[in-house]
Amino acid sequence: MSSQKESTARTLVVALLVCLVCSVFVAGAAIALKPTQVENRQLDKQRSILAIAGLGQPGMSSAQVKDMFNGTVTAKLVDLETGEFSDAKDPQTFDPLKAAKDPKLSSVLSGDVDIASIKRLEHYTTVYVVEKDGQLETLIMPVRGYGLWSTLYGFIAIKGDLNTIAGMGFYQHAETPGLGGEVDNPKWKDQWVGKTLYNEDGKLSVAVVKGGVDPQSPKAEHQVDALAGATLTSKGVDNLLNFWLGKNGFGPFIANLRAGEA
Repeated sequence: MSSQKESTARTLVVALLVCLVCSVFVAGAAIALKPTQVENRQLDKQRSILAIAGLGQPGMSSAQVKDMFNGTVTAKLVDLETGEFSDAKDPQTFDPLKAAKDPKLSSVLSGDVDIASIKRLEHYTTVYVVEKDGQLETLIMPVRGYGLWSTLYGFIAIKGDLNTIAGMGFYQHAETPGLGGEVDNPKWKDQWVGKTLYNEDGKLSVAVVKGGVDPQSPKAEHQVDALAGATLTSKGVDNLLNFWLGKNGFGPFIANLRAGEA
């Protein structure tokens, strides 16, 4: 009997030691790989920004992405309340998504304002600009909002006229493949290029249209086809654009840029 107890105790001790050793290796690997994971996430974001802005070529190596991004794109901090550039934070290291979870760096959005269902809005965010000869060529702004199953994280790029869309896309989401996941379809993303944000009266008019865009309609220049079979995802995209390009998002910032006051 004692021998059986001793055998059981030894088995438990060995199992415990194996678990401890494994946990040490796993923790060590996680710590060692964290810098690489952070760098890869940053690289993926840079690749997305370049692609959405119509810069670079498919299949670029990591080194090429870094070189093109650092040589072409400049990160700048924007105060969303004033709609002006700010030096309150370092735009290279500031994380708007992390700030949105910090009560000191963000504000709760009321239900009637929060059409994108993001719950909290950061006080500052990072935009990316491409300039040529001192003139704004492309402005890339982060956008996010809830679709059917997930929050979609992406960017919208507009040209120097601050009205024409240069590109729009998402780098992270969990929408249904083949339905809402069609936000990744190149054909759908291509529809955004050349569309305009504002009508002749200066009203925000960009929209995702259920049933397809009527090319004969005077509103067609502002509209993109909704995703087939993905009504809620399409509505989510429409909502997030109306939020981020409206008065509670980048609307005041874009207005200040137009007036030369940002």
